[in-house]
Amino acid sequence: MAYELYYWPGIQGRGEFVRLALEEAGAGYVDVARGPLSEDASAGALMAVLEQESIARPPFAPPFLKDGDVLIGQTAAILLFLGDRHALAPRDAAKRLWTHQIQLTIADLVAEAHDSHHPLGANLYYEDQKPEALRRARHFREERIPRYLGWFETLLARNPDGDRHLVGKRVSYADLSLFQAVEGLLYAFPNRTKGVLAEARRVTALHQATARRPRIQAYLNSNRRLPFNEQGIFRHYPELDG
Repeated sequence: MAYELYYWPGIQGRGEFVRLALEEAGAGYVDVARGPLSEDASAGALMAVLEQESIARPPFAPPFLKDGDVLIGQTAAILLFLGDRHALAPRDAAKRLWTHQIQLTIADLVAEAHDSHHPLGANLYYEDQKPEALRRARHFREERIPRYLGWFETLLARNPDGDRHLVGKRVSYADLSLFQAVEGLLYAFPNRTKGVLAEARRVTALHQATARRPRIQAYLNSNRRLPFNEQGIFRHYPELDG
């Protein structure tokens, strides 16, 4: 039975981290919100699932993954589940926990990237908080992007199994998620991110190698991969890139 992935239509968002894992695993899945319905109708159908009174453990928000009777919310939890199911995480318990920790840190990066253009809250338009966004984005690009990418560079350098992967000797969902985070930063803050990546050769190499993985490359070249846009988490506003 195919997995059912529930996420907002029209954007990559946090759902894209799950899609990359499913694509790399070659797992069958239905991207529910990208069906024949309009975006408004798809979003309404998604909310209807969340509001079903029959769900004992309802997720707080998308993305969530349905596997038969199992319903899993939160990107990191979904990837923890898929990692064990599809050999996208090490078997060793300590390494599995370390992979999960890396994913949670990537989640922090994603949240900070979002808040760089919506520092006062998602209920306001970007245009309603531009002065605050300018200040927040300056701190994010000057301090946080180098801090995060520098940490990932350190992890690759210190991996006892070699610097091709964040954990162990083979690809994990953390590698795929770092690829997506770098993709998002290159879209949202191209000037700053390119400069930081020039000093992070291992992160750059991992990003490039991930894009060349056969299943990932096929996905990236397909119409299943939506382009970045200014409704998602990673948004490109030139004034925020310095």
